[in-house]
Amino acid sequence: MASITLSNIVKRYGDGFPAVNDVSIDIADGEFMILVGPSGCGKSTLLRMIVGLEDITSGDMKIGDRRVNDLAPRDRNLAMVFQNYALYPHLTVYENIAFPLRLAKKPDDEVDRLVRDAAGTLELTEHLDRKPGNLSGGQRQRVAMGRAIVRQADAFLFDEPLSNLDAKLRGQMRTEIARLQKRLGITTVYVTHDQTEAMTLGTRVAVLKKGLLQQLATPRELYENPGNLFVAGFIGSPPMNFLPAEVSGNRVKLPFGEVEIPAEKAKAAEGKGLLIAGIRPENFEDASLAAGKGESNGSSTFRAPVDVVEWLGNETYAYIPFEAPPEVEAQLRQLEQDLDGEAMRTQLVISLDGASRITEGSEAEIWMDASKLHLFDPSTGENLTVDKEHAGTIPQKAVAAAPA
Repeated sequence: MASITLSNIVKRYGDGFPAVNDVSIDIADGEFMILVGPSGCGKSTLLRMIVGLEDITSGDMKIGDRRVNDLAPRDRNLAMVFQNYALYPHLTVYENIAFPLRLAKKPDDEVDRLVRDAAGTLELTEHLDRKPGNLSGGQRQRVAMGRAIVRQADAFLFDEPLSNLDAKLRGQMRTEIARLQKRLGITTVYVTHDQTEAMTLGTRVAVLKKGLLQQLATPRELYENPGNLFVAGFIGSPPMNFLPAEVSGNRVKLPFGEVEIPAEKAKAAEGKGLLIAGIRPENFEDASLAAGKGESNGSSTFRAPVDVVEWLGNETYAYIPFEAPPEVEAQLRQLEQDLDGEAMRTQLVISLDGASRITEGSEAEIWMDASKLHLFDPSTGENLTVDKEHAGTIPQKAVAAAPA
């Protein structure tokens, strides 16, 4: 096992385009690091540079204390698990797992011990004599992981290993990978575009956009303290609501009325003019139910017409349309493009208790937890109200490069 250190890593192709642009990440020994972002953000390119399948244009890559920029993949002692399993269909599960050991000319008794140990860990013992074609997708992915385990590598590298599986199997495999990583304690770098995988698996998560590192933090820090509009919109499902806002004193004017916000948030946004407010769907409640929970107060409630209601039993989603000025709409359109087309509609999506009796077409009284409100600068995307002590690392470049 070993740490992995990326210092100012850049990857430029022939046309000069920086697929990875000055990324610095310290991955501790035994850490589970997630690289996440939309298609084309540079996460797979970065992983391929770590393993040695892509040349590094500039910067330093270290595994442990060794600089590995110029080392061939076979000399880096890393094990990679690919999206498409990369199994040999004519070989048994046993021989697929044993393949790297055969290549290294390990003695038969050592091969047998390592293969059976890995098979036991992955619950594959009873499948060792079968061919990959007779296995399920999840079993094939476990065989690919077994082949990585027997190599006794310094680190595991996963390149979207679950994207070919159905939703139910992805959930099961996430749990298996998490348990395996904890059991082995091996340094792991995991690439995904699925934010659910990122939030449930990672010790820390590196969010990338167009080759730039946007934020490096724990899943909770990312969720509660996104450094900019992009991170706020990417992390969370349903995504964070974004709406125009203006701060006056300790109150913020929203399309539905005014609510009071904490003094420190008001001070951070003072004199900034038109802003974008961000608040997650679960930070709302039916005012009549919030009162029963001791949450409601007049300064945090507003009335608004409800367009659509979706009742799911344990919770209710209500949709409230609103008008946004051109500056806010332009930033939301840009954000929609950055998020691979995930719609950033000018509507408020709120999650209510399933007991709520709010109906479509009614004017509802809604309570909002204003302490959870974020305020973003529309010109840079910067979160003006971020709690920097609990937000991990937010590179200055991530804010400087934000679209106008």
